[in-house]
Amino acid sequence: MARNIAIGDIHGCARTLRALLAALSLQPGDAVYTLGDYVDRGPDSRGVIDVLMDLENSGIVLHALRGNHEQLLLESLEDPVSRQTWLGNGGDATLRSFGVLSAHDLPETYLRFFEDTLPYAVCGDVILAHAGLNFSADDPMRDLYAMLWTRNPFVDTQWLNGRKLVHGHTPTPLEAIRAQEGPVYNLDAGCVYERSGYGFLVAMDLETKALTVERNVE
Repeated sequence: MARNIAIGDIHGCARTLRALLAALSLQPGDAVYTLGDYVDRGPDSRGVIDVLMDLENSGIVLHALRGNHEQLLLESLEDPVSRQTWLGNGGDATLRSFGVLSAHDLPETYLRFFEDTLPYAVCGDVILAHAGLNFSADDPMRDLYAMLWTRNPFVDTQWLNGRKLVHGHTPTPLEAIRAQEGPVYNLDAGCVYERSGYGFLVAMDLETKALTVERNVE
């Protein structure tokens, strides 16, 4: 039976991503929902995108959501101020991984990958968005900015009406991630950080809610 797997923020940790995927033993027809923030801070942003594109070529169904770091990268193409904001938030590591000096110099294949990322996805009774939802909005599914940036802990369980929300964006100690009971699940265990309790890449089976965890191996 095909599985649906969500994976938290990767941030340039390509070796760790490969190790996690090996542990998951994905099969053709499985679907992977990546929650964004593929780039910046870690050593191999290019390698992360290569791994994800290889997944698609191997028969895995990839739903690549956009994180705020992909948004910053794309905005840097149009605005010098945004470029400085992106570089100050780890974009310099992304440029180094590609061996270029500007996002304008990124190969077209990778720019297209970033441009094609999704604001959110729905899998059965699960909503997936990089940062979460703005439950104070009239329609939380229309606030695309909040899907990239929110850190508001308020959850409207009545609006969810039995559905689950899976997101990343806010680094959280692994112990707290393991203790989550829903209906909201944060999968960002700060893979790129070396602080105590962080430094893990987390995947969740969307049916069983079982976690697969890989320690950073960069």
